[in-house]
Amino acid sequence: MASLDSFGAKSQLDVGDASYEIFAVDKVDGHERLPYSLKILLENLLRTEDGANITAEHIRALGSWDPAAEPSVEIQFTPSRVLMQDFTGVPCVVDLATMREAVRDLGGDATKVNPLAPAELVIDHSVIADLFGRQDAFARNVELEYERNRERYQFLRWGQTAFNEFKVVPPGTGIVHQVNIEYLARTVMERGGQAYPDTVVGTDSHTTMVNGLGVLGWGVGGIEAEAAMLGQPVSMLIPRVVGFKLHGEAPAGTTATDLVLTITEMLRKHGVVGKFVEFYGPGVAAVPLANRATIGNMSPEYGSTVAIFPIDDETIRYLQLTGRTAQQVALVEAYAKRQGMWHDSDVEPDYSERLELDLSTIEPSLAGPKRPQDRVPLGSAKTLFRSALQSYVQESGPADEASEESFPASDPPAPGHADDPNDQPREPGVPVAGDPVVSAAASSNGRASNPVRVTGDDGTEFELDHGAVVIAAITSCTNTSNPQVMLGAALLARNAVDKGLSRKPWVKTTLAPGSKVVMDYYERAGLTPYLEKLGFHLVGYGCTTCIGNSGPLPEAVSAAVNEADLSVVSVLSGNRNFEGRINPDVKMNYLASPPLVVAYALAGTMDIDLANEPLGNGSDGQPVYLNDIWPSPAEIEDVIGKAIASEMFTRDYADVFTGDERWQSLPTPTGDTFSWEGESTYVRKPPYFEGMAPEPEPVTDIAGARVLARLGDSVTTDHISPAGSIKPDSPAGKYLAERGVARHEFNSYGSRRGNHEVMIRGTFANIRLRNQLVPGVEGGFTVNHLTGEQTTIYDASVAYQEAGLPLVILAGKEYGSGSSRDWAAKGTMLLGVRAVIAESYERIHRSNLIGMGVLPLQFPTGETAETLGLEGTETFTITGVEQLNEGTTPRTVKVSTDAGVEFDAVVRIDTPGEADYYRHGGILQYVLRKMLAS
Repeated sequence: MASLDSFGAKSQLDVGDASYEIFAVDKVDGHERLPYSLKILLENLLRTEDGANITAEHIRALGSWDPAAEPSVEIQFTPSRVLMQDFTGVPCVVDLATMREAVRDLGGDATKVNPLAPAELVIDHSVIADLFGRQDAFARNVELEYERNRERYQFLRWGQTAFNEFKVVPPGTGIVHQVNIEYLARTVMERGGQAYPDTVVGTDSHTTMVNGLGVLGWGVGGIEAEAAMLGQPVSMLIPRVVGFKLHGEAPAGTTATDLVLTITEMLRKHGVVGKFVEFYGPGVAAVPLANRATIGNMSPEYGSTVAIFPIDDETIRYLQLTGRTAQQVALVEAYAKRQGMWHDSDVEPDYSERLELDLSTIEPSLAGPKRPQDRVPLGSAKTLFRSALQSYVQESGPADEASEESFPASDPPAPGHADDPNDQPREPGVPVAGDPVVSAAASSNGRASNPVRVTGDDGTEFELDHGAVVIAAITSCTNTSNPQVMLGAALLARNAVDKGLSRKPWVKTTLAPGSKVVMDYYERAGLTPYLEKLGFHLVGYGCTTCIGNSGPLPEAVSAAVNEADLSVVSVLSGNRNFEGRINPDVKMNYLASPPLVVAYALAGTMDIDLANEPLGNGSDGQPVYLNDIWPSPAEIEDVIGKAIASEMFTRDYADVFTGDERWQSLPTPTGDTFSWEGESTYVRKPPYFEGMAPEPEPVTDIAGARVLARLGDSVTTDHISPAGSIKPDSPAGKYLAERGVARHEFNSYGSRRGNHEVMIRGTFANIRLRNQLVPGVEGGFTVNHLTGEQTTIYDASVAYQEAGLPLVILAGKEYGSGSSRDWAAKGTMLLGVRAVIAESYERIHRSNLIGMGVLPLQFPTGETAETLGLEGTETFTITGVEQLNEGTTPRTVKVSTDAGVEFDAVVRIDTPGEADYYRHGGILQYVLRKMLAS
C-alpha cells in the first residue's frame, strides 16, 4: 500500500546509475536530534503511513519524542523481513500451514496465506554434538541429524515450495545469526524501486546480533513473527533510548567476550529492559564489526530490546569483506549519509539515559556459574568459583570435620610449587598416587570432597571431583562470528601444542563454528591440525552446546558424575548458561572467550588461577602459564590479514539455499495445503483454530482458578519452555514410548517443536525449576489440589482441564526473562493457564502470553505473593476482565481468593494492539479474521 506521504517526504536518491525512491526523514521537525535507531523508526512510519494504523500524528509524536518521558505513545512498526531458525521456525510454518486450512474451512482462499515480507529460515539448531574429538565427527553428526529430523526437513522443503517469499538455508551451513550478518542482512533494502533501512524481527532472541551491522531488529515470539510475515505491523511503544558512549581502546590480552561481559554487567545493573541501547562516541571506531555483533548478540542477556551501532566506515568495510556487491555497498553509504544515519563521533543525539565506558578498563573475564550477567574477572575466577560451589555441594559439617581427602578451609598449596604436599611438579588435575584431583575445590570452606576414579573410553585412568571441566565448547553465535577470538583460540592451541600441552582426558571438546568461512580461514592459516590435536574437531555448523545440544558426556564420566553427585563444569563461548540448559549432568556453566575455552580444556578444572598458576608442564618438564601461550594482538591481526578474503564469503554463499545432495534428495510433499501424517511424532496439526468462528466470542472473567505453580524470581523461559533432551520417565518421554519411539530416537524438545503434544508435556519441566508448591523438589512437579497429591505439572493440568477448572501461575520478578521462544507462551496456554500474576515481566514473554490469549497481571507495587499471604493453595477469582469487551483496557482487575485475600492487579496489556489480540483469543486468530474480512 502506498504511503499517504503527509509530510512530502517522498524523494529520489541516485547511486551510480541507479535511482531509488526514498522517504526523507528531514521532512519531519525534530529529526536531527533523534538517536539513530529512532530515525529508522521514523522512516518506517513515513513509508507505511496509511491514515489508520499509521497516521501523521504518530509521525509527529516520534519527531517530537521526549527522551525523558516514560513510553506511552503506541506506534506500528513494519519490519522489512523475518528471520527464523528451525527450532522456532518449524512451529511458524506449522501454524501457517494450519492457517491455510482454517482459511479454506471458513470459505477463503488458502493460497492467500503467504509471507508478504521476505521470510528466511536457517536450519542450525538441530545438530547435536554426539561425536567429538575425531575426524569423522562432523560427518557422523550430520548423518544423525538427518536421521532424527527427516520429517521436519521434508516439511520445511514443502514450505519452501508452497509459500511465496519463504527461503530455507539447509543444515550444515552455519548459525542463523552469522549467516544473517555475513549474507542475508542488507543494511539498506532495495525492493520495488524503493530504498529503505533493513529491519528485521526474528524468532530467536539473539536476532539482535545484526544490530552490530546497523540493522534495527530484535527477537519476537514465533506468533508475532508469523503476524509480521502476514503483513501485520508490530505494535510497540516509542521506547526510551539509552546512549552508551565508548572511548579509548581495549588493552592487549582482552577479547570481545571480555568487552561484552563487562557491558552485560553494566547494563543489567543499570536496568535496560524494554529499552533501546545505542552505542556512540569516539570509541565506536575502535570496535571491529565482529565485536559489535558480539555486543548486539548479548542484548537479551542484559534485557534491552536492541543494542545497535550506527552505520560508519567499519560497516562499509565489513560489507565489502563479506562479498556484498559494489552497488549494494554504495547504496548503504549514500543512503545513510542522506538520511543522517551515518555515525558522527562529534554529534551526540538526545538520549533518555547515558552510560559511558572507557575501553581501556576492560579485563579478561568469564561469567557464571548460572547467569550471563554474573561477570567473573579471570584473576578472581578460582576464588569466586569456590564460593559459588558452596551452593551446589552438600554440607559435610564444620571444616574440622571435613573428610580426610579434604584440604583445610584455607586455600590449598598450588600444585607444582615448593609447598605442594607431594613435592613434585605436576599438572593440575593429573592424578598422583593418593592425591584427589579436584578435591581442593570441593573441600574449601569445609565442603566434602568426593573424588571418583574413572577409566575413560580410551583406557586412561583419572579421578574426577567437583569443579572438573567436563565440557569445553567453542560454540554459539556470540563469538563464532568473530575472527579475532576464533583465530586467537586456534593460535593459542598451536602454541599449547608446541609447548607439549594436551587437553585433560575427561574434557569433551567441541568446535561448532558459525559458518563454513571459519573452517576456510583455519585451513588457510594452517591452524586446523593444532585444534584437532587438542580435541577441537569440527562437530557441526550450528547452535550446539549453548542450546543444550551438547550431546552426552562419555559414559564413564557421566556415570562418575551421577554416582558421586559431582558439581562439574562446562566452559563455553556462548551467551546462555542458565541452570539445566547445557547438559543434564553439568550443574555449573561458565561463559568465556574461545581462547579461554581452550585454556580450560588444558587445565581440566575451574579450581585454578589461570593468571598465576601453570596450565601444566610442557614437554621440557617446565611449567607453562597462560601468558606463555596467549597470542599477541599483532599476531592475530597478521593472520586475519593473510587468511581471510572476500572470495571465501562469495564462494560459500554462492548457492546457499540449494543445499547438498542429501538435502536435495529428500522427498518433498506437494500441494497448497500440507498432508499431515497422523502417526507423526514430529509434525502435527495444532489445535489453535479448532471451532473458531468468524467473529470472536466475548472475553470473560476468570472464576474458580487453581494455582498450577508458584514460582520465585528470575524464572526464565528456559525454565518454562521445553528444551534439551527428553527423559524417558517424563510425560513427553512416556508419550513417545507409547507411540513406539525407541529411547535413542527421542531426539530433543527443540527438534519436536512441530508436535504440540510433546511440547505441552515438556512445559515447566526443566530439571532446575523450583515450584514452591513442592518445596525441596526440583523439576516439573506440582500439587494436584483436587487430590492433594504430588504429580507432574502436565498430569495436574490434564486433571484440572477435565474438571473444567482454569489455572493461574504466581511468579516473582523478571518472569520470562531469557529467550523469546513462543513455546513458553504456547505451552502455558495449552496447559490451561488463563492468567499469570507476577511481580514484573521480561518484555518478550509478556507480549507472547497475550499473543496466545493468556492474561499477564502484575502484583501491586511493593506487593508480592508472600506479602499478600498467598500460599498457592487458594482458589482465585479475577473480575474486571470483561471491560475489554467495551473496547477499553482496564488499568487493574480485582483478584480475590477463597482465603479472603483481595488485591487490584495491574493489567499488563500495554497497547491497543495487544488488547485486540487478547479479545480475539490470540494474535493468529486476529490475523486470520482480519484476512478473511479483507
